[in-house]
Amino acid sequence: MSDQTLVAALLGLLEGLTEFIPVSSTGHLLLIGHFLGFQSAGNTFEVVIQLGAVMALVVLYAARLWTVFANARRDPAAQRFLGAVLLAFLPAALAGLLLHDLIKTVLFETPLLIAVMLILGGIVLLYVDRLVIPVRHSDAARLPLRTALAIGVCQCLALVPGVSRSGSTIVGALLLGVEKRAAAEFSFFLSMPTMGAAVAYDLFKNRDVLDFSAWSDIIVGFVVAFVTALVVVRWVLGYVGRQGYALFGWWRIIVGSLALVGLLIGL
Repeated sequence: MSDQTLVAALLGLLEGLTEFIPVSSTGHLLLIGHFLGFQSAGNTFEVVIQLGAVMALVVLYAARLWTVFANARRDPAAQRFLGAVLLAFLPAALAGLLLHDLIKTVLFETPLLIAVMLILGGIVLLYVDRLVIPVRHSDAARLPLRTALAIGVCQCLALVPGVSRSGSTIVGALLLGVEKRAAAEFSFFLSMPTMGAAVAYDLFKNRDVLDFSAWSDIIVGFVVAFVTALVVVRWVLGYVGRQGYALFGWWRIIVGSLALVGLLIGL
């Protein structure tokens, strides 16, 4: 196995581990890519392995999604759930369209910003996890539309790399009185249209510079991300229901601090 393939497997593992927990998978991938000198034209590799993580989520929730869509015409609860996810999706979708070039050409190229946001996000996560907030919503499929929209507005913060899509939505949900496990589960549901649209738009915007020549490495990263995400998603819901989010807050602070030190000493 070549060194490049090993790096592809490592990045796929990192994507699968971090995509659905509030630590910023994009921030981790960009920082590791910076320190390892890894780049792909149009970020093809990074985009495709994110698709692997999305597919893992679709597979895990396939039965539930099928039930919702099959009953959508006649079941008000299914209609309300789909409406909640759509409402939550729209703010970040619109902001992403308007700010795509700034995000990709400026923010994604600033490792120092990513490291700082990891640290700050970790501090926020630790603080919110310790708050005693009355639980008003314990079912991710029955959130009020207003609550779902507010969570979607929070997701816009994740356009800054290092903030974390799942982190911003989970923190927003917790502050709005959503139970910890339900907050994570709604974040999972919201990630499907959000990440699916982001991957599709990225591929379209970079269609002239996409580089699929290293197809074997792309396949390795995709498969590793898919398999790892399958395991992580199953574990996360049970863990946060029992232990909360403190582990992920400390993870962010440690990784961000190490990256900051590495950047400051010129690694």
